[in-house]
Amino acid sequence: MRMAVKAKMLFISFLFLSSVFLARSGEVDDESEFSYDEKSENGPANWGNIRPDWKDCSGKLQPPIDLFELRAEVVSKLGILQTDYKPSNATLLNRGHDIMLRWDDGGYLKINGTQYQLKQLHWHTPSEHTVNGERFNLESHLVHESNNGKFAVIGIIYEIGLWPDPFLSMIENDLKVPADKKGIERATGTIDPNQIKLDGKQYFRYIGSLTTPPCTEGVVWTIDRK
Repeated sequence: MRMAVKAKMLFISFLFLSSVFLARSGEVDDESEFSYDEKSENGPANWGNIRPDWKDCSGKLQPPIDLFELRAEVVSKLGILQTDYKPSNATLLNRGHDIMLRWDDGGYLKINGTQYQLKQLHWHTPSEHTVNGERFNLESHLVHESNNGKFAVIGIIYEIGLWPDPFLSMIENDLKVPADKKGIERATGTIDPNQIKLDGKQYFRYIGSLTTPPCTEGVVWTIDRK
């Protein structure tokens, strides 16, 4: 069955997807030094050569990967992800390469006893990860950081369907304001990250890196699987 082999699939309308998520996303606020153009001198293949502190971009742990590759383990004994999220004031920021939702204090995720504070959420279109070679319409990344500077990211993969996703629908009007111009910020008031549904009980998990410079390695990636 098709749904059984995908990471978690949520459904959003085509109109919402096309009008809001036109920018590609990453983990840094200034993309002027690098490009996503594979043919560019400062494209992904050359990120590791642009600056000394970006050397990890030439490493072996670079996501995204196809989720059926050998180093992506399907973890079935985790049960529900151990999160303790809470409502918090949040801000939307257009970073040029993506739109980011940043929380002041949105709670935390716990993996193997390590607590990672929720920092931000951003979106990629199309999806960065593939499943059995197939790429999807949208992927969101919930980025968390521990007290010692380690990162953990939860990825959720979306495809276009008949029903809108409740969380995206809730913030749709806020998203439209910063969608057109880099550097625009919008205070959204209180947003509860618990509204982002993580319903699966099986997950793809692997150790990778951040997906843009400085490409920090040792990131724990968890892709919700339904």
